Amino acid sequence: MFSSHMFGYYFKLGLRNLRRNPALTALMVLTLAIGVAASVSTLTILHVMSGNPMPHKSERMVSVVFNNGPLEGYSPGDKPNDDQVSYTDAMNLQASGQGARRTAMMGLGGTIQPDRKDIAPFVVTGGGPYRDFFTMFEIPFLHGQAWTEADDKAGADVMVLTRALSEKLYGNDNPVGRRLRYNGFDFLITGVIDKWDPIPRFHRIVGMGAFDEEDEFFLPMATAVRHEWNNSGSTNCTSNAGAGYQAFIRSECTWIQFWFELHSAADRAALQDWIDGYAAEQRKLGRMPRNAPNHLYNLTEWLEHLKVVGNDNKLSAWLAFGFLLLCLVNTVGLLLAKFSVRAPEVGVRRALGASRKEIFHQFLVETAVIGLAGGVLGLLLALGALGLISLQSKELALVARMDWAMLCVTFAMAVAAAILAGLLPTWRACQVTPALQLKSQ
Repeated sequence: MFSSHMFGYYFKLGLRNLRRNPALTALMVLTLAIGVAASVSTLTILHVMSGNPMPHKSERMVSVVFNNGPLEGYSPGDKPNDDQVSYTDAMNLQASGQGARRTAMMGLGGTIQPDRKDIAPFVVTGGGPYRDFFTMFEIPFLHGQAWTEADDKAGADVMVLTRALSEKLYGNDNPVGRRLRYNGFDFLITGVIDKWDPIPRFHRIVGMGAFDEEDEFFLPMATAVRHEWNNSGSTNCTSNAGAGYQAFIRSECTWIQFWFELHSAADRAALQDWIDGYAAEQRKLGRMPRNAPNHLYNLTEWLEHLKVVGNDNKLSAWLAFGFLLLCLVNTVGLLLAKFSVRAPEVGVRRALGASRKEIFHQFLVETAVIGLAGGVLGLLLALGALGLISLQSKELALVARMDWAMLCVTFAMAVAAAILAGLLPTWRACQVTPALQLKSQ
């Protein structure tokens, strides 16, 4: 390979040669930039959608799904009717002592009645977990802390706010210890969580959606059940649940998501054995008549199982890369035209002792300079495209945002694409015969 000194010299030549035939150079840069922008915009959205929110412990975070539907209409091998569990199963799992930590979770929605007269009552959405939830999902606290285990057991009227909701109600003041009226009841605020914005919303994805707005508050699930509040989200009943709230929670309706945190990924097999044994005991009690397999999903498997990144998203990415390939083909043609007019220059350099290898290096660095210029313009176009996409909906606004990784990918893709497109034109330029060029001059 050539030295850093020669690279710097070739790089300066590349910058200088950008001014040669500026119309052709601008067309190459624009062609490359459009292809890169289309690919990076699509790839950025796919990157955010398919991200792992907890890569350091995703194998230890496990969700459980039973197939507790009736035998009517069931054939062996059929998938469960839902990816949630019933209240009966959730409470049994919560009391099981399995794993390092565990939490059931339901969705909640209601009305806040602020003390401040300048704020009218408004609707909020949140979650109803157990206190382990905050430690399991590593949720940071700005003020205070989660409620206690005794609050879970008693179904106490306690609440944790998000930072956004706290600032809306109390500004920059610390609200811990105050009472907030929610759905007609006074709740003691025990804590305010700092920024916690996982994407996708894996913790309550079935009822919440992978890219929906974040929860605004949390309160104990036992509290919601004591107040007989319905689940806000997905509820699946395969048969008549009966009249009244107590009949509903005793039914086989599935409406709760359940998570275990394991001490290590190796504990998964033991948990699977326990889950299978639990289901066998429930069948003796007349439940789970399908005798179907019970499923455990770690975090990444859970996202794949729920098809957070659909086939349409993957197809869009492939189409975008196809468009980039089309742009590369056009760039090859433009580079051939640009380098062909410089045959006399190459002939003179060859006659003065430059080797084909040196010519190849010079022209390849020049294509890399074009790639950098295309990367800068492609980045601006990609940011503009992502900005327009984010205006379409709140869900798209969550995923249409570029991080540092994708910023680096933009430039790497632009330079790599330019070098790939420049291989054939550069090779052609190296084949110039010095004698013929000098004779023609």
